[in-house]
Amino acid sequence: MQASAILREAVQALRFNRQRSILTMISLGWGVACFVILYSYGDGFHAALRTAFLSIGQDLILEFGGQTSAQAGGERAGRRIRLERSDIEAVREAAPMVAAISPEMMMGGMTVVRGYRTDTTMVRAVSYLYGRIRNMSLATGRWLSPEDDARKERVAVLGAKAANLLFGEIPPDGEDIAINGLRFTVVGVLKTKAQVANYGTPDNECVFIPFESGSLFRDLKYIDVLVWTPANPIFRDEALAQVRDALARLHNYSPNDERAVRAIVFNQYMRLVDTMGLALRVVLAFIGTLTLAIGGVGLANIMLVAVTQRTREIGVLKAIGATRRSILLQFLLEAMAIVSLGGVLGVAAGYAVTATLDTLPLLGPLFKDTSGTADIHLRISQFAVFASTILLEAVGLVAGLLPAIKAARLDPIEALHYE
Repeated sequence: MQASAILREAVQALRFNRQRSILTMISLGWGVACFVILYSYGDGFHAALRTAFLSIGQDLILEFGGQTSAQAGGERAGRRIRLERSDIEAVREAAPMVAAISPEMMMGGMTVVRGYRTDTTMVRAVSYLYGRIRNMSLATGRWLSPEDDARKERVAVLGAKAANLLFGEIPPDGEDIAINGLRFTVVGVLKTKAQVANYGTPDNECVFIPFESGSLFRDLKYIDVLVWTPANPIFRDEALAQVRDALARLHNYSPNDERAVRAIVFNQYMRLVDTMGLALRVVLAFIGTLTLAIGGVGLANIMLVAVTQRTREIGVLKAIGATRRSILLQFLLEAMAIVSLGGVLGVAAGYAVTATLDTLPLLGPLFKDTSGTADIHLRISQFAVFASTILLEAVGLVAGLLPAIKAARLDPIEALHYE
C-alpha cells in the first residue's frame, strides 16, 4: 500500500469511530492541560518565593562584630571586635568592588506616639544609601537624603504596618510623630513588603531615621551592622575578600579569622529557595506525567479494541496484498493522530485556564499586600509545552505501537474466518 492510501485508511477509520476518537482525544488533552497548568503553578510559586526573599535586598551582605579565634598582631585570641562608624569610609576606599555601604543602628523597644496612638517598635538609624541596598520602595513621599544626615534632620520614613498603626487612613506625609519624646516629621511611607527573610524586626513594622539623627538616642561610635552590596554578583567573593581585608587591617586581626567579624551573605540562602522551587516543580511535573500515562493506557485499550473489532478488515487488506508494514503504519498513524489532536486541545485548554485564573494568592493576603507581587502568576512556559508534547508523543507511540504490532501479525486466513 502507498503512503497516501495508508493515510486515507487511517483517516477513514477515525471518522468511522468518531465518538470513541473524540473521547480519547479529550482524555489525552486533559492530561496535557494538567501537566502545563501544574508546571505553570510550580513556576509561579518559585517566582513568588524568590520575589519575597529578595525583598530584603537584591544582593544583601551584613557584617557584625564578633570575637577573634586566633592570635594576630600581638593581640590575644578571644578579643572582642566592634565595628566603628569610621570603618565605613575606610571600606569604601579599600574595597572598590562594593557598590553601596551603610551603617545601621537598631534601636528596639522605642516608643513612637502620634496623637492618641502609641506603638513600641524598632527604630533603625541608617544612611541614605540604605534604601538602595535594602530594596526600599516608597508608597508615598521620599526616602532619606544626604542632607538629612548632614543636618541631623528629625525626619522619619515609616514601614507600611507602622504607618497604618499610627495613622490609619490618614496620609502620614508631613505629619509629626514623637520617638521617645522627641518630635520627628514623617517624609515617606514604604510600600508593603511581602518579606520572608528578616534580621531583627520586619521592615513593615520599623521606623527609619537618618544615621546622624540616631545620636539623639545612642552613641554612634560603634555601629550594630555594616550593610552593603557588591557592584556585581559575579564579583561577590572578591568584594567579600576586600571588605574582610580592610576590616582586618583596621582592627588588627587575621583576615582568615571569620569569627572576628561575622558575615551573612543572603544570596547563599537563595540556593535553598531555588531547591524548594525545583522540588515542587518536579513533584507537579511527575503528577502531570502520571495523568498523561493514564490517558495513554486508555488510548492503548481503545486501539486494542479497534484491532479486535477490525480483525476481518485486516484479513481482507492482507488478502489483497497489504504488507505487515502498511498495517502497522495504519494503526500507528491512527494513534498518533489522536495523540497530536489531543495535545493541541490540551495546550489550548492550559492557556485558557491560566489566562482566566491569571493570579492565585500566596503571600499577599498574609502581608496584606494588594499589589500581587508576592502572589502566584500563572504563565505557560515554553518548556512545559515542549516537555508535555514530547511526553505525549512518547505515550502515544508506546500505546499505539503494541496494538499496531498485534494487528500486523494477524494471520490473514484466521482473520478472515474471525467472528
